[in-house]
Amino acid sequence: MLTVKNINQYYGGSHILRDVSLQATLGKVTVLLGRNGVGKTTLLKSLMGLVPIKTGTIEFDGKQIQNATPYERARAGVGFVPQGREIFARLTVEENLRMGLAYKPASTPIPPELYELFPVLKQMLHRRGGDLSGGQQQQLAIARALAAGPKLLILDEPTEGIQPSIIKDIGRVIRMLADRGTMAIVLCEQYYDFAEELADDYLVMERGEFIARGPGHEMEAKGVRQLVAI
Repeated sequence: MLTVKNINQYYGGSHILRDVSLQATLGKVTVLLGRNGVGKTTLLKSLMGLVPIKTGTIEFDGKQIQNATPYERARAGVGFVPQGREIFARLTVEENLRMGLAYKPASTPIPPELYELFPVLKQMLHRRGGDLSGGQQQQLAIARALAAGPKLLILDEPTEGIQPSIIKDIGRVIRMLADRGTMAIVLCEQYYDFAEELADDYLVMERGEFIARGPGHEMEAKGVRQLVAI
C-alpha cells in the first residue's frame, strides 16, 4: 500500500531524513520507534505532505504522491492522526467527526461504526472537543481520521499523555483495523510495550535513518528495547 524509497529532507542546513526507505502493507501494523528528535515526526509529516521532501519517492496504492498536496493525499485514502491530537476545541464531537468528511458531499453520514469503536464519542456527541479528557480527545482524533475510510492510517504517538485503560482500548482498535486486511497502519510510538504488542514489522530510527528493522516478533530478541531506551 505504501512504498517509500530513499527520501531526504532538510531543515535549513540540517539533514533530517537520510535516504529513508520503508514499506507498509495491508493488514499489518508497521511500528516506527526511536528517541526524541531523531526525525520520526518529520517522516510522518513527509508522508502526509505537510513538509516537502528534497529527493526520493513516496508511492501509495500504486501511484507516486510525493508531489501531491496533503488534501490530495487525504482524498486518495491517507488518514493522519498527528501528535498532540489537534482536534478543534471549540467544535463539538460531531462537528469534529464531520471535518473528517470535509471533502465528501454534505449529506454523507458519519459512519456508525465509529461509535462502535469508540462508544464514548456517541455519549458526548454534542460536547465541545476542548471539554473532553486527553484520552477522549485521542479517540476523537483517531475516529476523525477513520471517518473517510482511509487505506493507510498514520498515527503519531497516540498513547502520549493517555491513561492506561484508554491505551488498551486504542490498542484493541488498531489491532482490529489491521486484522481486517483492508488498511495499512504506520504507528510511531514511544511506549515500547504498546509498540511491541502491536508490531507486525518494526523500524528503529536514529539521526534521520533506520538502524534496525524486522518482524515484530523479533523485537525483544534483537534488543530493540535497549536501542530506544532514553
